[in-house]
Amino acid sequence: MAHFKKKSANTKQEIPTSAMPDIVFMLLIFFMVTTVLREVTLQVQVDFTQAENIEKIEQKRLVSYIYIGPEKLSGNSLGETKVQIDDTLIDDLGSIRNMMYDKLQEQPKLIVSLRVDEDSEFGIVTDVEQELRKAGTLRINYSTHRED
Repeated sequence: MAHFKKKSANTKQEIPTSAMPDIVFMLLIFFMVTTVLREVTLQVQVDFTQAENIEKIEQKRLVSYIYIGPEKLSGNSLGETKVQIDDTLIDDLGSIRNMMYDKLQEQPKLIVSLRVDEDSEFGIVTDVEQELRKAGTLRINYSTHRED
């Protein structure tokens, strides 16, 4: 009877890791480019009204927010109704037209989302709407909370 010898394979069982740093840096750069980290510091108080029929905006990059509400003062007190765009309080409502026109030129599909405090003066909201209309930003959204 013949005896068979079993040959063992002389291959290495290691995973090549020479390309791993390249892959890690590509992923790191990808996430740095696609992640949005900027948050707005609110200088006005906004308590949303409630609504039954609301829709969620999927493309948040197309949205520019305008906050309307009482100004937050020191000592947890509230002042008069103010308008905030990005991180600045707007004193002259006429400047809204220029700011939003410039944003519309940068992003033609811009949606303006009004985040209005439920106790705000409606006259200021109407003035802001008129300035947005004059700027040509006609896609306006009102932010609310879903009614329970």
